[in-house]
Amino acid sequence: QVDLVEYGGGLVQAGGSLRLSCRAHGTYFSITHMGWYRQAPGSQREMVAILPNDGDTVYATSVKGRFTITRDNAKNTVYLHMDSLKPEDTAVYYCNTHIREVPGYDYWGQGTQVTVSS
Repeated sequence: QVDLVEYGGGLVQAGGSLRLSCRAHGTYFSITHMGWYRQAPGSQREMVAILPNDGDTVYATSVKGRFTITRDNAKNTVYLHMDSLKPEDTAVYYCNTHIREVPGYDYWGQGTQVTVSS
């Protein structure tokens, strides 16, 4: 069992920055990748950024060049640095991870609200 706990989020003006963090808690698990998704009201959940153990980092086109995903493997923590925020970035942001012990299963955080005012 893996629990994801998210921190950060809040209200920021357009052009501002925020940092989200997400820490994976549990025992005896091997993370294969961590990432961030978001869901705006009335919209489907969409991928924002994924950072795998092996392979290239993936960003949604809409955030490329503005958002940066990083990981601290020693702390099982993933971060999302968000710069040049736009009102259309407003959404609930969810942390996601897969572990080697349960292939293909999505673990999700509780979500954190990011609101960008114009």
